Amino acid sequence: MKKFFGYILTPIHYVAFFVLLCIFHPIQWICFNLFGYKAHKASVDLLNFFLTGTLYLLGNVPTFVNKQNLPIGRPIIFMANHQSTHDIPALIWHLRKYHAKFISKIELVKMNIPSVSYNLKKGGGANIDRKDNRQSIGELVKLGTRMHENKWSAVIFPEGTRGKDGKVKMFQAGGMGALLKKCPEALVVPVAISNYSSMLKWGFYPLEAFTPIRFEVLEPIEPGTMLPNDLALLAENKVKRALGQM
Repeated sequence: MKKFFGYILTPIHYVAFFVLLCIFHPIQWICFNLFGYKAHKASVDLLNFFLTGTLYLLGNVPTFVNKQNLPIGRPIIFMANHQSTHDIPALIWHLRKYHAKFISKIELVKMNIPSVSYNLKKGGGANIDRKDNRQSIGELVKLGTRMHENKWSAVIFPEGTRGKDGKVKMFQAGGMGALLKKCPEALVVPVAISNYSSMLKWGFYPLEAFTPIRFEVLEPIEPGTMLPNDLALLAENKVKRALGQM
């Protein structure tokens, strides 16, 4: 039955999603070029509020749980399992007060996707070329510097690729380690995401309808003198435990 309704509701979701991207593209341009970073960020936050809302067109209700008393004005490295590109709008919206930036593939910048590519160019994140290790490290170093200077945060998906079956893959430490070198005061916070993989069990069409989706911010980790590999393993185990995979 969920698949049947998915065939009907998925096109509505995609049309609404694309229309929002097109509407907010000029809004982003105006905000950035006339009013600067704060206005641009506000426009991006609002866009992602509406993009997250398109899930309701599928009957999919996202729940974001954050019971942690996370500091404002201190950089945070959010480490989340990655199940879908649909993860990102909800994370941008719900983590907006932490100024969370993303590490993205440089190909997304070059594709000129309405709203998305512009935000990647101007939003302050890192756009990496996976085929160029030197460029990737340079981008991460620049992001770590911006985090330190501006008290921004970052969201990284340390599995390296989306987990299509919902099972958490091994967390890689490289990205987090590069950020901590330039921003050693950052707090590490795992985030557990569940059920997006179920929404995509049949691929991008149809999307599964009437599927609850959950985000949970987990207990933070003070890096201290811990090695990046140990930090990544601890974050991975926290996510696995929250998802019942341990």
